[in-house]
Amino acid sequence: MAREYHLVSADSHILEPPHVWKQYLPRKFHDKAPKVVPDGDGGEAWQFSPDIAPAPIGIYASAGRKHEDVRWTGVTFAAANQGTFRAEPRLREQDVDGVDAEVLFGSARMMSHFFSDPDPEFQRAGVQAYNNWIAEEFVKVAPDRLIGLACMPALGVAESIKEMERCVRLGMRGVWLNTMPSVGPTIRPDDDPFWDAAQALGVPVHFHVRMMRKIQKPKPKGVRGDDLTGLATVGAADFIIDMSEIITSGVHDRFPGLTWVCVETGSGWIPYVLEQLDDRWWRNRSWLPVKLRHPPSHYYHRNWRSTFRTTPSPITTGSRRISSTTCIRRSPPTTASAMRPGRRATSTTAALWMWATWAT
Repeated sequence: MAREYHLVSADSHILEPPHVWKQYLPRKFHDKAPKVVPDGDGGEAWQFSPDIAPAPIGIYASAGRKHEDVRWTGVTFAAANQGTFRAEPRLREQDVDGVDAEVLFGSARMMSHFFSDPDPEFQRAGVQAYNNWIAEEFVKVAPDRLIGLACMPALGVAESIKEMERCVRLGMRGVWLNTMPSVGPTIRPDDDPFWDAAQALGVPVHFHVRMMRKIQKPKPKGVRGDDLTGLATVGAADFIIDMSEIITSGVHDRFPGLTWVCVETGSGWIPYVLEQLDDRWWRNRSWLPVKLRHPPSHYYHRNWRSTFRTTPSPITTGSRRISSTTCIRRSPPTTASAMRPGRRATSTTAALWMWATWAT
């Protein structure tokens, strides 16, 4: 009997555990692999390379902690919530939280270590190691509850199609893109073979927070990760442009059956942006080089799914426009899942507007 889904988290996270690279990465690359080191404050951190300061795991292992207990440093893998990187404890936590399933994302910061390396063989091996780990230790354990997304390499369209097809065979239900498939600075016709392959496979494409327009080495605290402005605007600040460029590129006319998902971008800004896109398209459609068969908002409603966490505005200001395409994001193990007193990590209000993109 098929599982009934009542509450699905569309944006949940896992933290790569200490054994992942030793076990899944070919031995010849172990010297270049990220390593767990002390964080200088009694906790542990990932050391990506000698020329980059260690990246503490504390804030990325904060699931279930009270807000006042969240900290950058001083957290070890042994002391962290084990559901952060192990499937069985994760399933028990889902039961406690009343969550039927989660869509799982890894760390863009971690994967940037591989993306930024000049050796394509090392990058390919790192991406495949991550995908093999999540497929073997999460998806295989509970494929109906732990919904793994395959990380795509930044090695061009052909490599991404090959890895997507491989991961579908492993049981993955979607792909996670950090760059455009062609690794260009924005969407372009060179990406079309990938969208065509994803549409044929019925695989939704996911963007987390932003699209990387330029490959860079990982930073110890991410992009403005310890800055209030950065924390409050992360995602929306970049994806306002990213989504607009994708919609106006005409890609949705060429691949009308492909589902696109943006997570940790918020959704409150979307009604305004769609309104402005429609207005400017209508006023200027006779001379603009953008040739669309429908108003831009049509493509969001038909092709896109977006998430929100605590944002009431998708409901209060845009419910008629976007409520059917918004999703709840639970987001363990990051600070997004730190508990408020007397409340679980999930939101009842958000749950009313949950949309399981992969379960249809």
